[in-house]
Amino acid sequence: VMAASAVLAGLVNAPTAGAAPHPQQAPKPAGAVRATDPKAPDLGPNTYVVTPNTPQGEMQSKLDEIAKKQHTNQFGEERNAVLFQPGTYNADVNLGFNTQVAGLGMSPDDVNINGHVHVEADWLQQGDDPNYKGNATQNFWRSAENMAVQPPSGEIERWAVSQAAPYRRMHQKGQMQLWDGGDGWASGGFFADSKIDGLVESGSQQQFLTRNSELNGGWSGSVWNMVYEGTNGAPAQSFPDPPNTNVPQTSKVREKPFLNIDAQGAYHVFVPAVRENSVGTSWGSGQPGGENLSLADFFVAKPTDNAATINAALDAGKHLLLTPGVYHLDDTLRVKNPNTVVLGLGLATLTPDTGKQAISVSDVDGVELAGLLIDAGEQNSPSLVDIGERGAGADHAKNPTSLSDVFFRIGGPRAGKATTSLHINSNDVLIDNTWL
Repeated sequence: VMAASAVLAGLVNAPTAGAAPHPQQAPKPAGAVRATDPKAPDLGPNTYVVTPNTPQGEMQSKLDEIAKKQHTNQFGEERNAVLFQPGTYNADVNLGFNTQVAGLGMSPDDVNINGHVHVEADWLQQGDDPNYKGNATQNFWRSAENMAVQPPSGEIERWAVSQAAPYRRMHQKGQMQLWDGGDGWASGGFFADSKIDGLVESGSQQQFLTRNSELNGGWSGSVWNMVYEGTNGAPAQSFPDPPNTNVPQTSKVREKPFLNIDAQGAYHVFVPAVRENSVGTSWGSGQPGGENLSLADFFVAKPTDNAATINAALDAGKHLLLTPGVYHLDDTLRVKNPNTVVLGLGLATLTPDTGKQAISVSDVDGVELAGLLIDAGEQNSPSLVDIGERGAGADHAKNPTSLSDVFFRIGGPRAGKATTSLHINSNDVLIDNTWL
């Protein structure tokens, strides 16, 4: 079983007087930087956008094609994002490796899936029995976000994952089980900002983190370590027997930015505000605090863009949206401007090929890194991501930098090499679900 960590941490060394809003990036001349049309952005060949007008057969065929391709493809270079515009759909979304499925509404309830958004443990042999494929301990690298799911009557939603597989900003209207339902193994997972109406059965799950969620149907089961933070309906504090840890409030958090589309067909990225001492979801009582940035303010990158092209856009004051794929970098992506958003779709993957960092972030306010897989190259990198320079000492308590669903891998698709995965020098950095 792979050792891993799902983490929420506030590295705060100064008192806070309240959370400041996330200010708009100051406009700068874009020069030769490629422009983005927010009503017709090119999200790359690996992003599939579903609309209420998409024929049912075409949609399900595409979903099945992606699921088949990604079923066992844990170390392949294929990446996929499936994005549902607001509406109601009949769909079976079987979520395989290197795949993100997400709704494009401002609320999870803007996208309703009648069917399933599920993960199965039906491919990896467990123990010595070649006929038993119930092992979920390698079900990594996938995510479901910002949707409501209504399973058929009497059916249970299966989310048999281990790590680096967030279930975030979801409304599950049925019952869930977090393993294969038999004797299969499962080793960890992460719920955040989600509402689950039915009972959650954790079964063989060894550890799990549930943050700022609503467990309206309760939770059953625990093995080694179940942690609930700022979550209504969670089991009471009882560690070590049973091993439930209940933290009543989340001291400080900023939810992950998310792509959305408005009634006029224009794309935005919503950047949630910092919440302090919070309980429950950010969206249950209406639109959360934050700012909706036009996609025109983003450089929409593709894996064919090199580091110089992406850095030119960052230097020009653009935010960065990375479309699905593997980005082989010959230089570091340098985030120098405060309040820059770097958001990946479909587990966009950054691989430094020349022994440099994948990303460096200056010691500035409010940078957000989200939805990224950082994959070490064959030439050793001293570190894969640096947040702030050595000796950084600025106070960012009112507008912290945050990392949401940022995963690091050394080895797997190649003999990757790195001395350090993540090096944090800046103060007040919020870490919300990492795997290192």
